[in-house]
Amino acid sequence: MLLLRRLLVTLVLLAAVALGGFYLLTDPRIVSPAPEIGALPAPDLENGKLLFAAGGCASCHATPGQSDRTRLGGGLALASPFGTFHAPNISPHTRDGIGNWGVQDFVDAMAAGIGRQGEHLYPAFPYTSYRLIPPKALADLFAYIRTLPPVEGRAPAHELRFPFNIRRLVGGWKLLFFQGGSFKPDPTKSEAWNRGAYLVNGPGHCAECHSSRNAFGAVIPATRFAGGPDPEGKGTVPNITQDEADGLGKWSKEEIAELLKTGFTPSFDSVGGPMAEVVRNMAQLSDTDRAAMAEYLKSLPAVATPPRPQGKK
Repeated sequence: MLLLRRLLVTLVLLAAVALGGFYLLTDPRIVSPAPEIGALPAPDLENGKLLFAAGGCASCHATPGQSDRTRLGGGLALASPFGTFHAPNISPHTRDGIGNWGVQDFVDAMAAGIGRQGEHLYPAFPYTSYRLIPPKALADLFAYIRTLPPVEGRAPAHELRFPFNIRRLVGGWKLLFFQGGSFKPDPTKSEAWNRGAYLVNGPGHCAECHSSRNAFGAVIPATRFAGGPDPEGKGTVPNITQDEADGLGKWSKEEIAELLKTGFTPSFDSVGGPMAEVVRNMAQLSDTDRAAMAEYLKSLPAVATPPRPQGKK
């Protein structure tokens, strides 16, 4: 009996140590520290407006049911295998939006997935891509959003199943899958290629939709950009690598840039669904930026589209 009691005490102590270690390692400021912004020059509102378009901010955060894309009251429901996320109000409203946020609060959220109260943000918000945007550019974006109209009202709370409703577990997800740091140009590539790589991987967050994911909802590196099931469970998202069977291998740079501007494919078809919204955003970029994105996409190696999971169409 004494031996059993000692064993139970030992197990309890080990569990307490493990839980304490997990709690420490998953502290938002430890597992995903945000860059300290320091002193910044005056914001560039034009760059902020460009990032607003490239990042698709209005596509998720504009209040549903109305046409004004500057009214960022949130509320859009985003279905996922883990439950339903609701895009929050990011208008400058001081109570319901981000009107009381400082620049560092915004950088914390965008680059590190940390909320204003120090909590983990769910990676349904693609900070895994937005982290590549430099702090100065994030400050530009924040300044632009603050010029938009404040919108009253808060979005509904997320509706997530247990255990996904425990935010602290996101810290464990970050330990496994999240790497911070701003975009670093490749000195062996052209200026246009680097600009395209930044726009595609950073603000454009193209891989967030055009990649398959593992059981934890993280992008699978080996099939990045190769398409896969729609994250919202609505069919599939196409392959945008240079695979000739399913991807963009037979497209020219000009044809890719044209699709980003008008939504028309080389076969004179037009994109629909969520991609139509992406085109609406990308059409606001310059021809030079769209050409840079096309140059980067043409450089992606061919990767075969992953097989569809059973039961998926």
